[in-house]
Amino acid sequence: MHRLFSVVSVCSVLSVAAVSTVQAASDFPTRPIRMVVGFGAGGATDTFTRIFAGPLQTALGQTVFVENVAGASGYIGWRTVASATPDGYTLLMSENAIVMRPGFKDVKPTFDPAAELEPVAFIATSPLAVCVSNTVAANTMKELVDLSHSPTAKKLTNASAGVTSVSQLSWEVIRDATKLDVLDVPYRGGGPAMADLIAGHVDINVASSQVAKPLTETKQIKCLAVTSAKRSAALPSVPTLAEQDIKTADVDLRFWFAIFGPKNLPAEVKTKIQQSVQKALTDPTLAERLKGLDITPEYGDSTVLAARLAKDIKNWGAFIEEKGLKGQ
Repeated sequence: MHRLFSVVSVCSVLSVAAVSTVQAASDFPTRPIRMVVGFGAGGATDTFTRIFAGPLQTALGQTVFVENVAGASGYIGWRTVASATPDGYTLLMSENAIVMRPGFKDVKPTFDPAAELEPVAFIATSPLAVCVSNTVAANTMKELVDLSHSPTAKKLTNASAGVTSVSQLSWEVIRDATKLDVLDVPYRGGGPAMADLIAGHVDINVASSQVAKPLTETKQIKCLAVTSAKRSAALPSVPTLAEQDIKTADVDLRFWFAIFGPKNLPAEVKTKIQQSVQKALTDPTLAERLKGLDITPEYGDSTVLAARLAKDIKNWGAFIEEKGLKGQ
């Protein structure tokens, strides 16, 4: 009789827990949502997330606050979300650095986004720009290449958002295509890297066009090329790499943004976030701001995002292996 009572009690507890979980999912969201960014303030992902957070919180009906959890080229932020309770209240706004890290077999600890995170929604893309300090005596990619090989010039430095970051890997593709001779200087995010470029402490930085646009317009830096197939609407006077006869490896050099959650995110919660993302992207004020920053909305659901993960992990992994790149 005692054993029967215990079994009934356990079943009752599990039943209540299940009902609570379903109710929590159906009521979502009932409190503020934490949107983690794996890099410091001022970088491309942080900038986009803070612009997008307003329309998203309007669509969700709850505050969305952005938290920068920087370090280890995004890993600390990714791990923070992967380890969070899968209830939708901790999400990750990531860029494509997350598909590049798996290609570095020497980097420990490893991180597999397909296995450790729940794809929620693909949001937008943006081209990259090759930026240089005003102290650099080059106004074209050819002049930059020639300067890097000059026996009388100082050694040029490239500032990236960190080893295995989008800016670093994109730079490796561009360096491979141009044979630039440059010393790498990794930073803890794109914001600090760009700050030192503006100050003239480093010479080169590959950044998103959204970050480069206002700095170029105010002549704080120079942009020598964009990575898109056509000229950037944000930087129309800057030629593409292709226009300067630079043929890069067959990888996508665009920046992209997507939302992930912890693994096993409830389907109903995921659907509500997806619907809110779609609604946010129809906001006319947001659309105008993104257009000005050369960010193209490109919504995709979790299936689309999962397929992109698989493709990009494969393609970047092949480039990293072929070139013998190391993450440490």
